Amino acid sequence: MSTAPVTRHDNVDYATEQSYRLPAETKTSTKTTEFFAFVAMVIAVVVTANIYDGNGTDVDPFDATTAMRYVVYLTIGYMIARGLAKSGSRETRNA
Repeated sequence: MSTAPVTRHDNVDYATEQSYRLPAETKTSTKTTEFFAFVAMVIAVVVTANIYDGNGTDVDPFDATTAMRYVVYLTIGYMIARGLAKSGSRETRNA
């Protein structure tokens, strides 16, 4: 079993090889399931906002403002999901 060389200075051992953080194996955002679910839901919201007219009434209950609000909610949820996925993805390794 080999160990890293150690340098002594003022009675303290220091490893001469530096440990630093390397990214672990994580998928890019466009290769994840939550990305495709996000895109599908945004498309569903936009299509629904364009098609649904409130059953012939004069008031459109699902107008562009409501659709954009839902798209913003979806975006926030997607960003939180990606943040949680990436939060533990770095680990300390020797180079």
